[in-house]
Amino acid sequence: MAPAYKQYHRQGPVGQPPPRVSRRRRFPSNFTHISGWVKYSMFFCNFIVWLFGALLVGVGVYAALDKWHSGEGFKLENVFDVLFNLAFLIIILGGVVFIVSFAGCIGALRENMCLLRFYSFFLLLFFFLELGVAALGFIFPHKVLYFMEGSMSDELIKNYRDDLDFQNLIDLVQSEFECCGISSEGFRDWSKNEYFNCTKDPNDNPSVERCGVPYSCCLSGTNSVNDGLVNIMCGFGVQEMLKTDVISKIYTQGCLQRIQAMAEQNLHLVAGVAVGIALVQLFVIYLARTLEGQIENQRALWR
Repeated sequence: MAPAYKQYHRQGPVGQPPPRVSRRRRFPSNFTHISGWVKYSMFFCNFIVWLFGALLVGVGVYAALDKWHSGEGFKLENVFDVLFNLAFLIIILGGVVFIVSFAGCIGALRENMCLLRFYSFFLLLFFFLELGVAALGFIFPHKVLYFMEGSMSDELIKNYRDDLDFQNLIDLVQSEFECCGISSEGFRDWSKNEYFNCTKDPNDNPSVERCGVPYSCCLSGTNSVNDGLVNIMCGFGVQEMLKTDVISKIYTQGCLQRIQAMAEQNLHLVAGVAVGIALVQLFVIYLARTLEGQIENQRALWR
């Protein structure tokens, strides 16, 4: 006859049912909380941005070395000197993009929480900085415009000849937007530049460009000669002419006013682009935070 076995149960207090024994939930051996779609979307997006950052750094370094070999000096006395030196500006921007996207790329691939937190922190920082700049523009439009037409405009005009790349950029803006100068003074801004300064006494400014403006200010039909050659003298002496004669030779409106008017005319397009960029940033931040939460859940499963 088979031996009888007693079954022992954990008894609770008298009159109460026995306590439940908690059991750990079991998952399949190949179960993971980490979504492959989230992980590899993060990786490929940041890999593309990382390549773009590396390209910017390479272009900036090449431009800086080219200027160095051509004998151009680097003046880095204040913030404006860095902003108006395109080679250094591209290197800085490319370096920031390279480092942040590299953290997101490797952090997603290796599921590294430290890199992912670094990546999401800087994305949030950039997003709030953009929001802050936009808020300042809407809340204090007159102060922002005053700064752009004051200190910024003066520095842009004064540094026109100091950097060839920066000079080409200003010429491109003036020719593409059909404007001349920066502030509301229009083409008169160029009198703040030592080469174009229209002094009362010609002996005070011996430059051949005295009282003139850059050739990029000239109207499309007056800035070229035969065989497609650029007429760099088309803006000479226009600051001494009558306004009626000036408008037949050069653009007279400042670039800030011109760009502002174009933005107001295409307000829906500008707003759409701004909202689209913000949504892309928020989506990437969401992916980063989601992946961080999934990694935390996976770690808790292993404990």
